[in-house]
Amino acid sequence: MPGGWTMSMMWMAMPGYTWTGSAAMFLLMWLVMMVAMMLPSALPMLLKIRQSTGHFEMPALVAAAGFFFVWMVIGAVVYGAGVWYAMETMRMDWLSRITPLLSGAVLILCGVVQFTPWKLTKLRQCRAPDCGMLQKGGAVAGGWRYGVKQGMACCLCCAGPMLAMLVLGAMNLMVMVAVSGVIAAEKLLPWPQKVVRVFGVVALLVGVGIVGRSLAGLD
Repeated sequence: MPGGWTMSMMWMAMPGYTWTGSAAMFLLMWLVMMVAMMLPSALPMLLKIRQSTGHFEMPALVAAAGFFFVWMVIGAVVYGAGVWYAMETMRMDWLSRITPLLSGAVLILCGVVQFTPWKLTKLRQCRAPDCGMLQKGGAVAGGWRYGVKQGMACCLCCAGPMLAMLVLGAMNLMVMVAVSGVIAAEKLLPWPQKVVRVFGVVALLVGVGIVGRSLAGLD
């Protein structure tokens, strides 16, 4: 693409598929990826159900469904935004040329967010879920509300790392593994603030490097 970057084929309609079919394929891949990435860090949330209800199977399954339903909604938004941006970069040459610069700016934003009180507040909410709603509405309704609430908290908490993954390559295995490790470390280790800040520094440095290289290329 103009600007020296490579367009990911996941934003294109797949050969032999309609846009609806391509969107369905993307969401299926997205769901598999989210389960692989989020399940390790979501296990403590699901195991806490046993402590609150005395049983596990039905409430945990429903909570997991609610949790990953939220991530599916996020995937639909990501796909729509990604397709729109891809179409615009193919239509407007100038937008394609500044895309690397915008990517670097987004990474800098991801790094800055990691140092905000907002990030630590959302992380605390994600690490210490409120199980009170599990006692209301039975196993199905209570479990669903619990899973959806925790899914929303997780999405907000993971906004920085997930946005960085989309910028660096959502279908890149190494990037996915690295971001999965960051998310799991933030949620499971006893000193999450250190992980948050380390990722913030890395995102800032990579973002500044991309911006600098992009500005040099534009000159």
